[in-house]
Amino acid sequence: MEKKIAILRGINVGGKKKILMADLKSMFEGLGYSEVLTYIQSGNVIFTSENHITETEMAEAIEIAIKNKFGFDVPVIVLAAKEIQNTFKNNPFYGATDTDISKLHVTFLADEPEIELLNKIQALDFSPDKFDIIGRTVFIYCEGKYHQSKLTNNFFESKLKTSATTRNLKTVKKLCELSQ
Repeated sequence: MEKKIAILRGINVGGKKKILMADLKSMFEGLGYSEVLTYIQSGNVIFTSENHITETEMAEAIEIAIKNKFGFDVPVIVLAAKEIQNTFKNNPFYGATDTDISKLHVTFLADEPEIELLNKIQALDFSPDKFDIIGRTVFIYCEGKYHQSKLTNNFFESKLKTSATTRNLKTVKKLCELSQ
């Protein structure tokens, strides 16, 4: 059995796409997952899977289940617990002596970006905000508030042609702790 983390995009934000965490947990259990644990209302689910399917296939099954149960579309990204733990450890902006953890965010991508798209986006400069893309992960440093930055889910989705969802580094750290 392997620990997984599902990260849902855009639920319980501004009163839209409301899902109670107890209902989400129940839905995951109904899909055959065990040791289901939710963390905060923004759609973070830690679970154990015995399924021998890929994370992409899991995400698609969860998206279908959410549509069937709650009646709306929610993009889902599923990661192995080890992957999110490596994401936290390998953050290029974390650990600098002058870095405030509240300024750090991680955008998770559904797919690894194509090289051409990656080259185009890496040529862009949004100083003082910065980003670095490694695999399916975008590491973000925002000098101000994240919601004021141009480095949003919509920005990365349009430039990289894949689904994305973002969490602050404090949430990523907690998901690492809960998934051990």
